[in-house]
Order: sequence, then structure tokens, then C-alpha cells
Amino acid sequence: MRVLVAMSGGVDSSVAAALLQQAGHDVVGATMKLWGGESDSGCCSVADVEDARRVAQQLGITHHVFNFTEDFDRHVVEPYVAEHAAGHTPNPCVSCNRHLKFDRFLRRAHQLGFDAIATGHHARVLEAGGRWQLVRGADRAKDQSYVLYMLTQAELARILLPVGELTKAEVRARATELGLRTAAKPDSQDVCFITRTGGREAFLGQRIPLHPGRFVDAANGEELGKVPALELVTVGQRRGIGDQQAGGERRYALNVDLATATVTVGTSDDLMDDHLVVDQLSWVDEPVAVGDEVAVQMSAHGRPAPALFVGAGEVRFEQRQRRVAPGQSVVLYRNDSVLGGGIAGSSFPNESGRY
Repeated sequence: MRVLVAMSGGVDSSVAAALLQQAGHDVVGATMKLWGGESDSGCCSVADVEDARRVAQQLGITHHVFNFTEDFDRHVVEPYVAEHAAGHTPNPCVSCNRHLKFDRFLRRAHQLGFDAIATGHHARVLEAGGRWQLVRGADRAKDQSYVLYMLTQAELARILLPVGELTKAEVRARATELGLRTAAKPDSQDVCFITRTGGREAFLGQRIPLHPGRFVDAANGEELGKVPALELVTVGQRRGIGDQQAGGERRYALNVDLATATVTVGTSDDLMDDHLVVDQLSWVDEPVAVGDEVAVQMSAHGRPAPALFVGAGEVRFEQRQRRVAPGQSVVLYRNDSVLGGGIAGSSFPNESGRY
């Protein structure tokens, strides 16, 4: 099988390429040039491209660089900025997977005559009864199935995830055995287009106006303080509003309202809710039926919460959960299999009218 491996310059994709080569596949590596601006983190730096090229050289495989910067700007960076301008908290890595890694890259592979693509994600693709399943990776602590929920049957049929069967320690051990230059390279942790020096505030401040506002108590509407930039506040956030306290109790951001320039804050109990509305739902296979039990994961490494799917994108939890920031990804599981997912909508206040 001819396989085009997306090599990010990290250890996981390096080992993915090596495993496929050892399995006898005709392997070619390719690195996507995504971000054309300043970068000192993530997986878009010049050093990462060079690491990928050198690993391909070590393996004796061809290596290409695909320039997808325009697609990245259009599908990842611009929506990221627009979501913040709307007071939401987006997940750019999910957008990158949706539009770049498993769309643009997959289409390029097809155009070049490859049978499949592969990445270094810690997740598994399994076939059962002629249908494809997206399943958690063997290393639960490193599982990345959450950020792949948008994959459909057509895409899963042409995707290989070789390291999904390995723990992270096993991946690094394989890389060490092969002498790959990425064996001890740290994992990428940050958004690739946000620099450590400037941060999110500097990045957004160059692209959209950042508006000041005020903190308002959910219980009585009392003003508790000033907000320097509404667009930088995330639902559930405590940092930056720690001095807005009542009787010493910690306060959290419950809602960001740009129209009134307010951030409503309240207690940890105010932050809990019994339901969640998920917009833009997509399914790995058949849609979940109304009344089905699901496990809802609301962050990349969060603990799944048991819930019922009640239709129209709504889930009701067995036990109340912390409110999810609008714009974040919400993924539905059954056991270790991804059923589908979408984007958290706004549910403030909740149906009972309480905060």
C-alpha cells in the first residue's frame, strides 16, 4: 500500500512512518507548512520541518513539504479570531484536523495516487462488519480521539494511525531503538500560531479590538470589578477574577456578554449544569438515537460524564457538570468508541433560570 505520512517533526509521526515502513508499505513523508507568521511553539516552526526532513532521511524515504498556509489562515486562524470576537473559546487544533490534516492533506494524497494517509495521533481505527470505528488509543493518558471526532466513514477508510496501539513510552523506545533524532523531543503543547512571548492577548490585539467590561455578580447584579478585555475571558475561568469574592468563596466566569460588556461571575455551584446543547453535530457512523446513553467528554483529557442524548443536540447529565465554554469541542463516546461530537453552544442561564 502506498501511504503518505503527515510528519510534523515530532516523535509520534516519526515512529508512525517507521512502523509502516517496517510493515512493508511504500511510505512517503510530507510536512504541512501551515503558519506563515512568527512561531516559537507548537508544530509549525522551521525546526520542526527540518526534524521531519531529517527523520525521513534516516528512514530512507522521500519527504515533501506542502504549503497550506492560505488554507490554514482561512479555516483555522480567521475562525479562531472571529470566535474570540464573539466571546467564545474555540479549539483551533480541532479545526486544523477537520480542514487541514484530514481534508486538504487527504485530498492531496488522493491526487498524488496514495492509497491512504497516516498520522501520529494516539487513537485507533478499527473495522467491524464493514464499518469503521474510531477508538481511543492504547495509552489512555495520551489519547487523542477527542480531537478526531469529526472523521466520517469515508475518511476513516483511508486513514492509518500506527502509534494508536502503543503507549507513549513504547513510542519513544521505538524511536530510540531506531536512532531517530526526535526520540527525546518534547510533545507540542501550545497553539502553534500563538507565541509564548506575546501570548493570546498580543495575537488577538493585533487583529481585533479588545473591549473592556465589568464583572457582575450573578446573585444580585452588583458590579464587582473591571474586565480589561472581554474577548480574553473564558467561561469557567477563575484566574483574573480571584479578588472578586463573596465571603471568601472562589468566583468563576459564568458567561461573557459582549453586548452589555459584562462577565457574569458566581460560585462553583453556579457553574454546574444538568444539560448541554451541542451545535454542529457530526457522526462517525450512524447518529445516536434519542434516549441513548452516552459518555460526554468536554475537554481533551477530561473525564467522560454519563448522560442521555435527548435530541436536537442536547444531552442531559446523570450528575451536574461544570458548564462548558461556548466554542469548545464536545465528544460523545460509547465505551472507548467515538460516536461523534460538535461544538458547545451557549446555555446561560439554564432552563430553570438559575446561574
